[in-house]
Amino acid sequence: MKGAERTALALLAMMFVQTSPSEAQTWRFNLTAEATLPDWQGVSPDSTFDAIRGYGFETRAGDHKVFSVATPEGDYAVTLWPVAQGPMSVWAESRRLMARSVEGPVRFTVNVRRPELGPSALDGSGGPQVQLNARELGSRSWDDRLTLAYDRPVARIEIVPVTEIRLVLLGDSTVADQGEGDYFSWGQMLPRFVDRTVSVANHAESGESLKSFLKSQRLDKALSQLRPGDVVLIQFGHNDSKAQYALTYAEAETTFRSYLRLYVDEIRRRGASPVLVTSPHRRTFNPDGRIRNSHGSYPEATRAVAREQTVPLIDLTLATARLYEALGPQGSRQAFADSGKDGSHHNAYGAYLLAWAVADGLRAVDAPIADRISTEVPVLDLDNPPAYENFDLKLLPSQPTQRPAGS
Repeated sequence: MKGAERTALALLAMMFVQTSPSEAQTWRFNLTAEATLPDWQGVSPDSTFDAIRGYGFETRAGDHKVFSVATPEGDYAVTLWPVAQGPMSVWAESRRLMARSVEGPVRFTVNVRRPELGPSALDGSGGPQVQLNARELGSRSWDDRLTLAYDRPVARIEIVPVTEIRLVLLGDSTVADQGEGDYFSWGQMLPRFVDRTVSVANHAESGESLKSFLKSQRLDKALSQLRPGDVVLIQFGHNDSKAQYALTYAEAETTFRSYLRLYVDEIRRRGASPVLVTSPHRRTFNPDGRIRNSHGSYPEATRAVAREQTVPLIDLTLATARLYEALGPQGSRQAFADSGKDGSHHNAYGAYLLAWAVADGLRAVDAPIADRISTEVPVLDLDNPPAYENFDLKLLPSQPTQRPAGS
């Protein structure tokens, strides 16, 4: 396909996927048998999702009802009214935790995206959309609908297009939405820790490095959606260090730093604020019970760029060392997937703790997001974290899946 044809296709795609909030539709659904209110669409319990109708229930996930609405790309303020009072947890898209044990009407903002690139992101060197991998094909992270899963009966759902501050995430498997199995990331838990005026747009993906994230046009996609005032978290290093893989490798003292500077410059050029995040440690203990650094000089390279470019830094490397050492060599296994056999990827408990640490880091940065962290959550004591036995988040049932790419 020639460059002109790619551009024409992208322009057509943008006519469908980009709509300003003032022009976009608002959806209001009544899910009870009560008389439908004016301007509210009645939905019966057996109304399965239909692409022509544009809404309906998906396959139930255990105790969770799953409801989807076909929407354009954008940010949406969502409100769910439960049938009766009681704590409710809500997940969106590919298992993003939006609310945990919240009473009364539950409100949050969800980011919906498509893989198509807008004209501003096309430079003639790539295709008209993000180069999705096999795992992402059919994923709720990239489809044409907004999907909600909730664990209590809901009477009404309202979905309103909005323009809110975006918290954009760029990174690897420890950040990316993990849609199946025992695997979770801090990125998909983070929405629970921000207030309802923040839209968390998670562009991270398993196996990515600074170099491959650029090559697959994921950076193009993220940059094309940035607005002045948005905040971008950048965490790489897990996959950048593997010299045997030319597609992802970037030497810490030279190329890795250069790519980080490029990301920072491009984000700032659009009026957004970059925040660098050092990689979480792997579960690698020395005989003395202290964490051994398995990331070489990459965390320090990230810190150096933060100093040189005056970029806020969240040192997740140091935070996870304290967390894992507090849990101990055996106790820390409970924070990792596959009963601790996977020493890189976290389960729900571990991902939740890391998201909490990142949220605490955001409270301290000089960025517009600092005052948008939920005041309902206290500061995490890294040296005395909540015990695994007390972690009572009701998870969405899912099928086992293969280990995420990267390590």
